[in-house]
Amino acid sequence: MYRYDEFDREFVDQRIAQFSDQVRRRLAGDLNEEQFKPLRLMNGVYLQLHAYMLRVCVPYGTMNSAQMRMLAHVARKYDRGYGHFTTRQNIQFNWPKLSDIPAILEDLASVEMHAIQTSGNCIRNTTADHFAGAAADEIADPRPYAEIIRQWSSLHPEFTFLPRKFKFAITGAPHDRAAIQVHDIGMQVVRGEDGGIGFKVYVGGGQGRTPMIAKLVREFLPEEDLLAYSEAILRVYNRYGRRDNKYKARIKILVHETGIEALRADIEAEFEKIRHGVLQLPAEEVRRIEAYFQPPAFDRSANGARYEAKRAGDPAFAAWAERNVHPHKVAGHASVTISLKPIGGVPGDASADQMDAIADLAETFGFDELRVSHEQNLILPHVRLDDLDKVYAALVDLGLAEGNCGLITDIIACPGLDYCALANARSIPLAQEISERFGSSARQREIGELKIKISGCINACGHHHVGHIGILGVEKKGEELYQLTLGGSADEHTSIGSIIGRGFDGEKIIDAVETVVETYLKLRANDNETFLAAYRRVGDEPFKEALYGTA
Repeated sequence: MYRYDEFDREFVDQRIAQFSDQVRRRLAGDLNEEQFKPLRLMNGVYLQLHAYMLRVCVPYGTMNSAQMRMLAHVARKYDRGYGHFTTRQNIQFNWPKLSDIPAILEDLASVEMHAIQTSGNCIRNTTADHFAGAAADEIADPRPYAEIIRQWSSLHPEFTFLPRKFKFAITGAPHDRAAIQVHDIGMQVVRGEDGGIGFKVYVGGGQGRTPMIAKLVREFLPEEDLLAYSEAILRVYNRYGRRDNKYKARIKILVHETGIEALRADIEAEFEKIRHGVLQLPAEEVRRIEAYFQPPAFDRSANGARYEAKRAGDPAFAAWAERNVHPHKVAGHASVTISLKPIGGVPGDASADQMDAIADLAETFGFDELRVSHEQNLILPHVRLDDLDKVYAALVDLGLAEGNCGLITDIIACPGLDYCALANARSIPLAQEISERFGSSARQREIGELKIKISGCINACGHHHVGHIGILGVEKKGEELYQLTLGGSADEHTSIGSIIGRGFDGEKIIDAVETVVETYLKLRANDNETFLAAYRRVGDEPFKEALYGTA
């Protein structure tokens, strides 16, 4: 995985020194909150309902055990003993004192971590497939390209103050596990006709109050043009993106109002001006970055015999493995999802003790590597099949052995009204209640793959638009109300969920979800037809009738 060079260290150290002085001035009253706001946002610090929140960057979701232990240390020493992993593969600490944040940043810097560009109108943390470098279906590891984008975009002088925040996502496989079509720029690694590496490029995706699916702007972009084409897109957006209305400032609105053909012409014209200059990416530089992502020394003799015997003899282990163990490109190995969705738990939360223990697992069984998924889980990307029983036993002790990856209790949820100043409704208690209602392992497996995603406001941090069942919290006459959407998806067949009808209050929304699920079970063609496939086959009407009756 990537290691800091001299520039990175100096850059982060200088930023910590600057921000430490800014915090000192704020606490002394020399800066008011309005003056301090743009400074703290540049360093990942938000002011939420009850306290400041610090968002720490985990570039493309990859970290090692030392970094995870540092996150546990921060949770234990400066927060309330836990952290919240987010849909941008980062982690948030919800209760730090402002006076402690400079010390937190110094501690993070000691293990090559920071909070730069995790907030504000800049290029945010580039996200990637959480199985990158391990997935059996991968064309190429996308993380070197995500790292190149990180280096190019960090403190880019032209793009420090964009019309709005800007998000990249990149996947290295045909099956999209990075939700690239709901990002400002999404890239899929592909091979050209000559076998060379390049990218499909999508532009203008996003969620929020105006959800849109990105448009394909380039069928094939050669590897060497990665930065020049990205810069061309950003230049066009920076030039024409609206600044008069923050709700219409994202590039998706520019794509919608301009049209993809006209925008493509502008991008290509800008690209032609700069493609042969300093932004052209030399092959040797790509290979240099790739060297940081060399695969570990896999045990090529591993055959998985012990794993198969354990599956045959232990039903609980087999049920966990069925959902949370994923194919690996190297025989005898697998990737493991550690579900941060125990039944009744807060989606994405991990305690300091759990983080320490997961770091131990990564160091002992996972070649010292961890990932954060955009679905708010943790991943051990490289584990010997014959070590999986030991990993499972440790997760049982931690209370994190729920085998629910992709099932109805594997819920994405934003912090909602429990923390966020923008929220209209609570997300966390709702997720906990749904998890408990459907907590039976047998019932989850009867239902099959079904992704529920919950947002506490229209900003859609819980990705409700692309949930198979999406739930949006709104406020009506001072009361929390929940709106249902059905049919969303964030894979290579991305779709935006349809609003199914009027909302439900907090006492009725769980029953409404159950009505949707029971309707699906009755109408599915067979036990193997997923909720999403069934919904796409039959449409809204059976669900509307079940929820609201005939008109």
